[in-house]
Formats: sequence, structure tokens, C-alpha cells
Amino acid sequence: MAALSTATGGSGSIVYTRRVQRVHRYHWPAIQLNVWMLVMVAASLCIIGVFGTLTGVQGQLLLSTPWYFAYFIAVGALTVVFVLALLWLIAQRRLLPSIVVLGAFLFFVLWMVGLVVVSIELWGPAGSVSLNCERLVWSATPQGNNQATLAWLEQRSICQQWQAVFAFALIGCLFLLWMIIMAVQVFYDDSP
Repeated sequence: MAALSTATGGSGSIVYTRRVQRVHRYHWPAIQLNVWMLVMVAASLCIIGVFGTLTGVQGQLLLSTPWYFAYFIAVGALTVVFVLALLWLIAQRRLLPSIVVLGAFLFFVLWMVGLVVVSIELWGPAGSVSLNCERLVWSATPQGNNQATLAWLEQRSICQQWQAVFAFALIGCLFLLWMIIMAVQVFYDDSP
């Protein structure tokens, strides 16, 4: 970027001088950054899809939808927007480590809240998803072309969806920590 400054010459004429400012470019490890973005988008979309499906199931059963369904759908959507913003910054050659550290830390906190809530619901006290899955799904194996088998398959699918949400929430938290560490390393590797 260049800035112009003006000065008045001895005869009243204006003299323009150009100041050159050096733009510092950071060198990001391309493969790690691409893998990080791919995994975060996959984790976000998985959580959005599962909780979107479970919201539909709750509505079909005429049950109230827990707050954390909408919370994690919003966090997943914001994460996708964050990754798209990072891609735009990369295209503009303006991806700064400070932006990445701040954004990754913010999303780490949001994802950690979601992970804690999902963990409590999955393995919490009496009435947890895991306890119900163990009692109703994993201890039975109905077979045949009937409504009971179809209901069992749906219950098994819901149990597996909860396990997938926990796994992807944990992966998301770990990858956000990885991104914070990577951004700090990029900053210190490129500092003059």
C-alpha cells in the first residue's frame, strides 16, 4: 500500500512524494490449513444435519425441542461462515494469525459448551440417552418385516446420531485448539 503526502515547494507549487508501506504476508502451511477447514466444515454440517433431523423428530412426536439443538445448529452454521470468511481472506492474501486465533478461541468456547451439554445428555444421570439406548436398543435385536423392527431401527439410528454428534463435537474442539496453536506458530515463525 502506498500513501501520498504533500508538501509545498518554494514557488508555491505542490510536490507529491510517495511513501511505500510494506505489507507483511504470513506463510500458512497449506495442507494443514486445508485439512483443518475440511474437517471443521464436515463436523459443522454433521452436527447441523443431526440436530436438524432430531428437531424434526421432536416436532413429529409433539415434544418440545431442547435449547441445545438450536444452539448447536447456530454454532455449526457460524463455523461454516467463519471458514468461508477465512477462505475469502486467503483469496485476498490477508489471513492474519490474530484473526484466526481470536476466531478459533471464540469458536472453541462455543463448541466446548455444546460438547459439555451433549456429554451431559449422552451420559448424564438417570434418563440419559446412553442409558435409554442400552436398555431399549443395544439389548434387543428384533428381526422381520414388522413395525417393531422398524421402530428399533429408528431408535438405533437416533442412538448412533447422538454418538456421531459427540464424536464430531470432540473433533471440532480438538481441531479448534490445533488451529490456535498453528496460528500462533505462523505468527512467531514470520515475526521479524
